[in-house]
Amino acid sequence: MSRMGDVLAGFHAAWEFESDSVLIRYERGIRTPKLFQALTERRVPLEAIAGVTLTPGKRGTVALRIEPRPGADPLWEAAAGQLKEGCDPYRLVLPADKETLAEYYADELRAQLTRSGPADEFLVAAPDVPLSFKAYDGKASFDGETVRFRWFWTGASSAKWKAGDQSFSVAELSDVEWRSPEIFDGHLRLLPRDSAEDRPAQADQDPAAVVFGLGYGPVHESLPFAAAVLAAVRRSGPVAAVPAAAPRRDPADIAERIRHLGELHRAGLVTDEEFSVKKAELLAEL
Repeated sequence: MSRMGDVLAGFHAAWEFESDSVLIRYERGIRTPKLFQALTERRVPLEAIAGVTLTPGKRGTVALRIEPRPGADPLWEAAAGQLKEGCDPYRLVLPADKETLAEYYADELRAQLTRSGPADEFLVAAPDVPLSFKAYDGKASFDGETVRFRWFWTGASSAKWKAGDQSFSVAELSDVEWRSPEIFDGHLRLLPRDSAEDRPAQADQDPAAVVFGLGYGPVHESLPFAAAVLAAVRRSGPVAAVPAAAPRRDPADIAERIRHLGELHRAGLVTDEEFSVKKAELLAEL
């Protein structure tokens, strides 16, 4: 870029142009899309950019947009075209009176681009771990090496309760499937290696998936989660999974689950027998 460190501020985000990348910083204001708030900032290397466009926007605005190369960004790959325009992390909306300035930066950026076509590896960093979010039927957590699903009494199907809480190392996985919470069957599904034939068709019956349900599993939490898992799976390569001993649970986590179980029992949602059996199972995990 001609002036390294220049900043172009728009609605909800600002782009800082550096010698080898564009640093996108997202605002945390009440009107800022929650996905942007969750991402905080993203550094996009120039080698991850295929092109730049500048188009008219709505109500006296213009939109400057980076076009990422296919395969360069785990977040973009996980989203698989499902994000609405207002949640596009590569789109900077500006007042129309900044169009000339935006056009200048677009031209400057284009002049720096030398790569096109699909990328051989992820070039944009995945969201930092650990990450977690609450879906409709369970809580998902990821520490960089293992994805864990902990089922909720109030949402999980009987098939998931029968299977029990789940733990998947990234070496066990071949891919991650994210379906936006804004559609009816939104979910995050892990795709274990060599198990396609045994996978239930419905995500709510699959112990390797959490379902969002309307109003659950918001984009701003579940999509960065999916991107982080996807990046870890790609890094792990085709190495076969090695069975590992089940980790001991955090006592604080067990205590929280017993507390929640007690609330369900007092509310009449769990029978005395179910309460006793499940409490014993939880204590046995300590």
